[in-house]
Order: sequence, then C-alpha cells, then structure tokens
Amino acid sequence: MRVLVEGHVDWQVCGEGENGFEAVAKAGELNPDLIIMDLAMPMMDGISAAREISKTSPALPILLHTMYGSDAVNREAKKAGVRTVVSKGESEANLRGAIEVLLNTGGPKDV
Repeated sequence: MRVLVEGHVDWQVCGEGENGFEAVAKAGELNPDLIIMDLAMPMMDGISAAREISKTSPALPILLHTMYGSDAVNREAKKAGVRTVVSKGESEANLRGAIEVLLNTGGPKDV
C-alpha cells in the first residue's frame, strides 16, 4: 500500500498502524488527509477503528480496503464512518481512483 500511495507524485504516507488501536491513536496524532484501513486487523478491526476515529474526526475520509467485501460489510462500514470500501480484488487503478476522489472531494457522505 505504501508503494502505491507514494508512487503518486502528490501523495505521501504520514503514518502506519499495525492494529486498530494504533490506527485510532495515529489518526488523532497525525491529522492525516485520508485513512486507508484494512478490515481484518489485530486487536480492533477496521470497522471498529473507523467508528472510533469518526467520533472525534467525522470529516476525515476513511477508505476500507478489504478482501471480505459484501453488502453487509459495506453497510456496517458506512455506519461506522467509512466513505468508500474497495475490495482487494479490484485493480490498483480502481484503488488509486477511489483515493483520488476522497482526497479531492471527501467522497460520498451518505450513510
């Protein structure tokens, strides 16, 4: 993921977390423009982490990148504050496009 993000001339990674708790802490500490989060993380899953981040930073766009995509996961992710869900089975071009939309517009805000 770092290579994909930093391969874009205008993007850089400001931090990484190994689990959901670290993601929540780093979101508050680093004030990023966007969070890209996996669903399956140790200690706290991506939806729970997104819910916590959205409580303190509701305008912060969160992209959930997962191989466990389903309508149910999408609904729960949206309720937790995730703006976009991208399956790991999709192309890198689709992932880059979703990142671009979120960075430029904040992405869809419907829940």
